[in-house]
Amino acid sequence: MGGHHAASGAAAWVAVTASTPIAFGWYPVTDVGIMTGAVVCAGAALLPDADHHSGTIANSLSPVSDAVVKVVETVSGGHRKGTHSIVGVVVFTVIAWLVGMLAIDTGLEGDLKTILIGPGIVCVLLVAFALKALKITRDTKILPWTASISMAVLIAIFAPSEWYWMPFSVALGCVVHILGDFITTQGVPLLWPIRIRSPRWVRANKKLPFDDMWRYGGNFAFPILGSAGSKREWILMTPVSLYAIVGVAWAALDQMGFDTMSVWNAVVGSIGDMVTTWA
Repeated sequence: MGGHHAASGAAAWVAVTASTPIAFGWYPVTDVGIMTGAVVCAGAALLPDADHHSGTIANSLSPVSDAVVKVVETVSGGHRKGTHSIVGVVVFTVIAWLVGMLAIDTGLEGDLKTILIGPGIVCVLLVAFALKALKITRDTKILPWTASISMAVLIAIFAPSEWYWMPFSVALGCVVHILGDFITTQGVPLLWPIRIRSPRWVRANKKLPFDDMWRYGGNFAFPILGSAGSKREWILMTPVSLYAIVGVAWAALDQMGFDTMSVWNAVVGSIGDMVTTWA
């Protein structure tokens, strides 16, 4: 579901970029990058669904989002086709990289000498997608624009160097989305535009698991969650969503100067003492 795609994108961003004990820190960014990137990656995790004219993001930033979705839907061949493939991830990432190079020379000194407007444009769209999926902006017309543009402007002015992670954020969000759909019943066309239909013997033998994993239309799946929106999906995504919230809150506290590690060590120590006592 749209909200869960967004939450998984934010959680993946925290896990990969944060350097706290609850994350991997494979692609470390600043605390500002963790907070803003989580929202942007949440929006990027909805990008593959830009192939659906009635999907979550179609009306997230009207009339721009409507136009974008119509183009993507036409080029990709419809829902769960081109945008849900390896090719789709590459194309979205390249577009983010190319647009990210758009800049304006202000003639000023310091960090404001060059303002990267390209990442700002991408940020506006992705933030709007995330806010819509998380039901923060609902069906309002003004709030999506003001919230998205405000975040883009704040980053451009106060932390312009943060934009370097934009293409990576788009790539990570798209990959997480595809993995999410991969573990549902419908699956994804990973090799699009190549479509390899499952052979007849696979479809005929219902006792084998291959029929669920290799669909007749060429989609591949590992449907451990069942259909989208199932109880299993909610069971999995509730802790994932909480993890994303904790990761962003941790970065915010660090940015404000709180000694979060002391609190963490105290909590871990207390848990360790309780385990020892029970043992």
